[in-house]
Amino acid sequence: MGKKLKVELVFGATYSVAFLFLLVWIFAAAFFYVNPLGSCKHKLRYWRGHSLISIKKDDFSIEEVNEVIKEDPLKFQLRRLVRDEDRIQIESTGFSCLHSQISEVCVSERPLVIDNQTINVPSSQLQLKKYLKPYGEVSAHYLVSPVQIVAGEQFNSSLACHVTHHVPAVVFSSGGFAGNLYHELSEIIIPLFITTRDFRSQVKFVITDFNPKWLKKYSRILNSLSGYDAINPAENGTVHCFPGGVIGLKYYGLMALNSTDLPGGYSMVDFRKFLRESYSLKYENVFQIKRERPVLLLISRKNSRVFLNELEMVALMEEIGFEVVLVRPSGMSNLAKFARVVNTCSVMVGAHGAGLTNEVFLPSGAVMVQVVLLGLEWGSTAYYGGPASDMGVQYLEYKIEPEESTLLKKFGRDHPIITDPDSIGAKGYNAFRTAYIDGQNVNVNLTRFRETLVQAMELVDLDL
Repeated sequence: MGKKLKVELVFGATYSVAFLFLLVWIFAAAFFYVNPLGSCKHKLRYWRGHSLISIKKDDFSIEEVNEVIKEDPLKFQLRRLVRDEDRIQIESTGFSCLHSQISEVCVSERPLVIDNQTINVPSSQLQLKKYLKPYGEVSAHYLVSPVQIVAGEQFNSSLACHVTHHVPAVVFSSGGFAGNLYHELSEIIIPLFITTRDFRSQVKFVITDFNPKWLKKYSRILNSLSGYDAINPAENGTVHCFPGGVIGLKYYGLMALNSTDLPGGYSMVDFRKFLRESYSLKYENVFQIKRERPVLLLISRKNSRVFLNELEMVALMEEIGFEVVLVRPSGMSNLAKFARVVNTCSVMVGAHGAGLTNEVFLPSGAVMVQVVLLGLEWGSTAYYGGPASDMGVQYLEYKIEPEESTLLKKFGRDHPIITDPDSIGAKGYNAFRTAYIDGQNVNVNLTRFRETLVQAMELVDLDL
């Protein structure tokens, strides 16, 4: 009896310790927004005093987790955005700007007093007056209004807070190349995801170049990243005060995430998972779609890069065995609705253009077929082909011959537009755009194109 009781006591104590450890483990996972079981693959970084600690499976301890939990949550979240020299700067002044060749982001642990386009940072340790355009792509900055950041002697101490907020601000522009799906996702939405995901909705968006249509279009994404209404700083002369914040967004380039950088080390896989959650998309992988015939989505264009024999293309696709959904630009206007349509498709086909950005909603294992027009080889790969592989989408190209382009009839076979696209590009972007982007349509050679479609069918058949 005594032996049995001893065993039960030991078992009970062991169970209690294990249960307590599990609770701490789960709390740590929620705090850092990662899966603790994957910690051997994903380094979890946090601040302790003045040092940056990497937690791996073999050095993770309850004491370290408890110490992190005691940290100031706001300071912790903001400091996760900086490293190296920027970390030293924010430790000493409470403010730091991160510079790269393609973007600039400022992080403030100090309070922010936002008066229209001016962001005041009350600090005696900081002397600052600078302008920043809170938008990723530098080539679009001529379309973006600057914000002014002032501190020290430049700070307007007479400002009174009309509204005091208790979560940090993230200031960014909805201007730039907004209106084009590719640029909106690449230069605003992905950087916004990278910058704010770790705040777990406890952040408020202060949006310059405020565009209500843009907000409506991306309301599901914005609501997933912030639990609060977006703020137009130019509205009603209201002065908004925040405990800290981020000015600008972390931007890495064309449809790019950086899985090795702070704060969260997010990948395209993480971003696509976020989109599926935000838009309630049903299919993660193409093999989950149960249809008699795989669905092929054909992106139709109306102004340039038009498929002149579109109906014949549809007939060929159906002959091969696809169920074809032909979508025109008007059918893509409701992003939430169209995302669900794309998510049910096994194959998407289109010419170079913003419509192909919808590949981001395809289930993994689906096939994206891009019809590559004359002169657009580099852009086709950089904008859509490369990102497709990061998304887990299989990518095929159909490169047209000069005979399939309307440029041949217009300029003749020996014209540099046909024989030497690089020489046209050397004349500048406007000359290149006029020739290849705005001035070209295509009559697809159905015999050649059949081979690509058959290959697409074989790829999805392997996954079905």
